[in-house]
Amino acid sequence: MGQQQHDPAKVHIPVLRDEVIEHLAPRPGGRYLDGTLGMGGHTEAILDAAGGKAEVVGCDRDAQALALAQERLDRFGDKVHFAHCRFSQFERALDEFGWNELDGALVDIGVSSLQIDDPERGFSFLEDGPLDMRMGTLGDSETASAIVNRAHVDRLKQIIGRYGEEPMGGRIARAIEEARAKKPIETTLELAAIVEGAYPAKMRAKSRLHPATRTFQALRMEVNQELRELEDFLERVVPYLKPGARLQVISFHSLEDRIVKRFFQREAKGCLCPREQVMCICGHSPQVKILTRKPVTAKDEELAVNSRSRSAKLRVAEKLQEQEPGR
Repeated sequence: MGQQQHDPAKVHIPVLRDEVIEHLAPRPGGRYLDGTLGMGGHTEAILDAAGGKAEVVGCDRDAQALALAQERLDRFGDKVHFAHCRFSQFERALDEFGWNELDGALVDIGVSSLQIDDPERGFSFLEDGPLDMRMGTLGDSETASAIVNRAHVDRLKQIIGRYGEEPMGGRIARAIEEARAKKPIETTLELAAIVEGAYPAKMRAKSRLHPATRTFQALRMEVNQELRELEDFLERVVPYLKPGARLQVISFHSLEDRIVKRFFQREAKGCLCPREQVMCICGHSPQVKILTRKPVTAKDEELAVNSRSRSAKLRVAEKLQEQEPGR
């Protein structure tokens, strides 16, 4: 891991900060979950909005980010509880601190500037580094190198096509297969060059993006199991929310946003039985009210100072009172 020195308050600008606080409405005495603590920007905003009198459990799989967040949030003392875990493992963190309900929960599921900017983490195709791409080293995920050098060509094509939405997925997968047959693909620039070479010259000339952009995104999502993480988190977090508590998800990819949208729509419904079924047997009742029919995006003022916010989308739902199941 790189040994760069970081000032977390300068390096990490939390996206949609004002919008998060507006919808979460933190209050003194409230208990909140920041499932993707990062360098602590959103948690800092939550605690400031509550006058330093709320509490936050902050989870992150990245030990370096946790250390920087502890530095940033030191002034709040025991109001912040730190947990080194993936956000889908939030229950373990809540149990550790004796919490069984929440006044609000937030996850920001984009990759952090801390990770992107360190070549040793292997996220960027612009600087050379090892093919890693793990957001943390908890020992529960394979590296990008393992996937690139060992995965069957069909799996590579599926990963690049699905997560990268890359039309050249098949060509790129075959180019990787041919290159690794000669020698292992060891660095980010090696892989980027292979991907670029797989692109037809006319497409390279017309593309606004670097040819490796979608492939690197796809590998990162596969390495960190990002869609599964999100699905697991959503399925389990709602029962922990008090009535009136807000659930907020910031996503940066269309597949992630679609998962959040569909989950909120499902949990806002009553009966989930097929329409042709006369009587309800599913026992499902509406669990949430959707507060953002369309995702909230960054305003021009934020875009001017934080280009990372351009693709950020915030969706918010509010936990309802318990209701009788039915249509």
